[in-house]
Amino acid sequence: MEELEKKLLDRAKNGDVVAFEELIEKHQKKVFNLALRMLGNHEDAYDIAQEVFIKVYKAIKNFKEESSFSTWIYRIATNTCLDELRRRKNKNIVYIDEDIKSEDSDMKRQLEDSGPTPDLITEKKEIKRIIYNAIEKLPDQHKSALILRDIQGFSYEEIARILECPEGTVKSRINRGRKTLKEMLEKKLELIDGYYVKSDKKEVRIR
Repeated sequence: MEELEKKLLDRAKNGDVVAFEELIEKHQKKVFNLALRMLGNHEDAYDIAQEVFIKVYKAIKNFKEESSFSTWIYRIATNTCLDELRRRKNKNIVYIDEDIKSEDSDMKRQLEDSGPTPDLITEKKEIKRIIYNAIEKLPDQHKSALILRDIQGFSYEEIARILECPEGTVKSRINRGRKTLKEMLEKKLELIDGYYVKSDKKEVRIR
């Protein structure tokens, strides 16, 4: 843990609201983007992010620092998202084709909007929508591990701490998630030189 973060954490534990806000500011974008990727809906992502920060505020005095603060907050965020996904399943709530835009998303090169022409930008947005709709259909455990790794950029070790499971389990979930995702995407997209492109062919080449 960085010295500055440790000082802020100590102050926050003692009820310093300003210190708590500084701690949260460092992580709020990633927490929101994680919720957005997991839930596929801006309004729910915002609400869940706020719920996460409230949970952190209430529990911070009891944080034992057995892991880093970032691991702890993303664990809370992931579990809160999974709770929301379970609630949705019980109520049969599904979000379809929402145009997802996060502040720092990257899967990695693929999911950026920049392009030389309006047509290319439009096509990239459509590809992003196809990819994220496919991610939305993954089993929750595979989805959370895949998002933490391939979109949020966490290491396997960090994800294992966040999800509180062995590193081997994390790798297995990610591999299964990638395999399932690839199978879903190959029906609509073609992978060329590491990038997905739209394809009108009945069969697509995946390598």
